[in-house]
Amino acid sequence: MALPLMPKATAVWLIDNTKLTFDQIARFCGLHVLEVKGIADGEVAIGIVGLDPVANGQLGPNEIERCEKDPSGDLKLLAPTVPLQRHKTKGAKYTPVSKRQDRPDAIAWLLKYHPEVQTAQIQKLLGTTKATIDRVKNHTHPNHANIKPRDPVYLGICSQMELDRVLLLANKRKQNKEKRDAREARAKARGADAAATASETPAAEAANEPAGNDEN
Repeated sequence: MALPLMPKATAVWLIDNTKLTFDQIARFCGLHVLEVKGIADGEVAIGIVGLDPVANGQLGPNEIERCEKDPSGDLKLLAPTVPLQRHKTKGAKYTPVSKRQDRPDAIAWLLKYHPEVQTAQIQKLLGTTKATIDRVKNHTHPNHANIKPRDPVYLGICSQMELDRVLLLANKRKQNKEKRDAREARAKARGADAAATASETPAAEAANEPAGNDEN
């Protein structure tokens, strides 16, 4: 499912201005429901200004009201009228020395709230190494006791647009994997059914054969 522009800013606005559930907001914005709760509690997306998805043409005027009345409903994103430009970056990202000590916190935040983001993506986004990510993930980082999950945008390590782009790609990859796994599961189930039918056919034919006459 396509995501709105600046999902986190959109989530901030939806939390502040609607009666939508955290699950509905999480699904629409491609966020983890715990992250949405963190935004509502003021622990995540601190300082981010909310973005009105109706005013910027991403939601129809009655879409929010429809989903407020139906907690199980999903917001439907309108097709963009202007295509997004693809940004290309070259080389590893440079992180100022003053921000490097905060990177473990940013890594922990991504691992907690966005486990679908791949290690290589975290490396590129935060300008860190696989070894550092692994140490944070395995709780073997030298400063483990002081690491607290904190939003990398709030820490100034990356921009909101850079983070949103990574989350969009990760979410798309996750959805593609789920579709692929579903297809494989259906194919496996069909194969099992065919094998079961094939094994039952000889037994049924044998049961239907007339018994031979004894010549004693």
